[in-house]
Order: sequence, then structure tokens, then C-alpha cells
Amino acid sequence: MITGTGGRTGEPIPIIGLGTWQTFDVGSSARERATLESCVAALASAGGRMIDSSPMYGRAEAVIGDIVASLGIRDRLFIATKLWTSGRRRGIDQMTESMRKLRVTQVDLMQVHNLVDVYTHLETLRAWKADGRVRYVGITHYTARAHSEVAKVLESEPVDFVQINYAVTEREAEQRVLPMALERGIGVIANRPFGAGNALGAVRGRPVPPWAAEIGCTSWAQLLLKFVVSHPAVTCAIPATSSLSHLQDNLHAGSAPMPDEAMRQRIASAIDSL
Repeated sequence: MITGTGGRTGEPIPIIGLGTWQTFDVGSSARERATLESCVAALASAGGRMIDSSPMYGRAEAVIGDIVASLGIRDRLFIATKLWTSGRRRGIDQMTESMRKLRVTQVDLMQVHNLVDVYTHLETLRAWKADGRVRYVGITHYTARAHSEVAKVLESEPVDFVQINYAVTEREAEQRVLPMALERGIGVIANRPFGAGNALGAVRGRPVPPWAAEIGCTSWAQLLLKFVVSHPAVTCAIPATSSLSHLQDNLHAGSAPMPDEAMRQRIASAIDSL
């Protein structure tokens, strides 16, 4: 898999990761977790590193922690989670609980989720980074209407990563957030790379265009993901899935060749015309 870099951090991060919203909120039985364990193992075997979660994703953090510990692959992964509460004390308590669930003493990336009490938490996170409890600090959002506020934070705060919605059907981030991140050396994690399913829904039942073979794509999912990760500002995309076959299909999008700008426009035009 192609490896991107987390902006000025220089952190090597393969361009296809794994999101866990809804998909990893399961119980503790072996039956419920078997496929998820296979997905995490397959991600690591393919060279993937990024697994992203949040306290708002139900039991996902604990499930990830248990699976990673069982597989013994913590050192091969880049584990990211989020902070989603108001107030300094509640923020510290929530991050401490997240680390307990994830079974880590250091989180690779802690992000202020949806900019909730963002300036309070970024102050805490800078101290935690200095103490070595987190390696990198970030912010997130998932809607285009918040992009102006995201840009405001990027302008004023020294964050390492921004996680933002970006898909061929949600290209608003190209207007301000992605150029700003590229200019400032901020790593970009693309959430909703299928536009919350809208992009895949638009092409359901339609054949993959023959020209997709020019960049090694055999499925729409691969074509849509390659559009996202080929943007020069994007570090990686984190499609969420609990299906091993879907994960393996997604991972294939991390291999060369990547679309050039002309091919990116071709992909966008194909989707826009539907």
C-alpha cells in the first residue's frame, strides 16, 4: 500500500485506514467480534496502520482495545480517537477512560471531535503531548457547514491533523480546508469517503467504467477511494466497515497507480452526471 505522510509530522501513514463508527459497536461475544478481528488483522497484514474511533461510537474503543491486544499488533498500528465533551475536567476524564478502553498508555492521535469546546481541550492536549500521553493533536468535523469554523481553528492553533468529510460527492473541503492544510503542513484524514454511502448508492447496479482499469480499479469503491486519497493534501481515508470482503476491496485502492488531475476530473464528472 502507498504510504502518505502526516504533513509536517513526517509520520508514515498508509493511505487506506479503518473507521469504526457503527461497525465496531458490538458486544463481547466471540461470534460478534470474529469478523471485526479478521478486519483488523487484514488491515495490518496489508500494511495499513490507521484505526480511528471515538467515545461517541458506543463500545468501539473497548472492542478495538481488546482485538489489538489479542492480536498483539499495537506497535504496527496508528490508533486515533477523539475527545467529545465540554469542560477541562470532563475532557481529561474522558481521555483517560478512552485510553483505558483502548489499552494504551499513549494514543497516537487525540482529536477534538466536532470542535466541541475546542480551545479548552487543545490547551489540555498540548500539555498531554508534552508529557508523552499523546503523540499528535487534531480536530475533526463531518459537515461542510462547519468548514469555516474548522479553518478558523487551523489558522490560530498548531494542530497536527485535521479530520474532515471529503468524497467525490462532498467536495466542499477543496475550497478552503484542504488547501490550508496543505499550505500549513497539517495531515488530513478523510472521513465519509463514500459520502455517507451517497456515492456508492448513486452507482449501485451500474458497471464500473472501462477506463477505471487505467488506474487499476475493479470496483466503484476503489475508484471513489482513489479519488479521495489522490488529493495532494490527503494523508489517508478511513472508510468504516465490518465486512472483510469490503475491507479487502477498500485496501486495494491503496495501491498504485493513482489518478492524475485529469483522471480525478473524469471520476468527478462521471459521478456528477448520474
